Amino acid sequence: MKQSLFQYTKDELAQIVGPKFRAKQIYGWMYNGFVDNFSQMQNIPKQLRLDLDDKYVINPLKIAKKEIAHDKTIKYLFKLQDGATIETVWLKMKDAIYDNGKLIQEAKYTVCVSSQVGCKVGCSFCLTAKGGFTRDLSTAEIVAQVWAVKKDNNHPHNRKINIVYMGMGEPLDNLDNLSKAIQIFKDEEGLAISGKRQTVSTSGISSKIDRLGKMDLGVHIAISLHAVDDELRSELIPMNKAYNIASIIDAVKRFPIDARKRVMFEYLVIANKNDDIVSAKKLVKLLGGIKAKVNLIYFNPYPGTNYERPTKESIITFQNYLLKHGLLCTIRDSKGIDISAACGQLKSASEKEA
Repeated sequence: MKQSLFQYTKDELAQIVGPKFRAKQIYGWMYNGFVDNFSQMQNIPKQLRLDLDDKYVINPLKIAKKEIAHDKTIKYLFKLQDGATIETVWLKMKDAIYDNGKLIQEAKYTVCVSSQVGCKVGCSFCLTAKGGFTRDLSTAEIVAQVWAVKKDNNHPHNRKINIVYMGMGEPLDNLDNLSKAIQIFKDEEGLAISGKRQTVSTSGISSKIDRLGKMDLGVHIAISLHAVDDELRSELIPMNKAYNIASIIDAVKRFPIDARKRVMFEYLVIANKNDDIVSAKKLVKLLGGIKAKVNLIYFNPYPGTNYERPTKESIITFQNYLLKHGLLCTIRDSKGIDISAACGQLKSASEKEA
């Protein structure tokens, strides 16, 4: 199996191809020109192109399937070189703004990226967990997801996007490969996606939150909280028995945050589980003293789950309580609800078809 050049930083690439200027040229072809074939790199010596083609590939994944929702959300199922599959989502967050036919503001997009094939965490509400854990993704396989969806949507390299590591897998379980991908994305001669446009979402591995913080990558962090007491959280996220809520809150307080930003707490709202006012009161108390933002998320049901989607009324009531008590809170719009919206759903459906 050939290694992908997406695995390497620009400096590492220079060690492979020779002079730094040559590495910059190849980097430009890959990340600015979205070239996936060495023969297209016209200003690279022919022998070097042949040598690279003999030993390496550029893009290590292929689109196996994609679903497009009415709201223009696109869910991709990518096939990796070893035959494993992962999901990536292209989300249109804001429409372009025009004034008298003149473009005032470009449309804004976010890519939801997977970090593992499957997941070890085993959250009871998550379809990905049902398939178990296979392996970590390489740095190249993380980078390739963003590259591939930008290429597929004709999204220019210099048009900014946001990245959220919220797809399949627990990002902090694959921290070495993840952190390298973050650095590659940040390269100004590549896709130039700054740390402030990248958000790492974690189920709450306290020790690795600390480790990520010490790397000082400038990324944001989002905590998949989902419950306000350890009993319910341990039911939803078994890993909570090892890393309880108190340890997570302590780690968050140590994490370096841009003074203008907030720590995001993801709260998956499940009917008759955590959508009551008592939970809202506990959440306000729990996050006291933290510059926090709570993102309420509708649970997306999938075949076989025992959990139910909350009503719009219950989630708005929950939000209003938080807002009235000084906690910034938003409700995440349900994107792609008319397609395989739940994480792992497209992968699961495709495996059943096979």
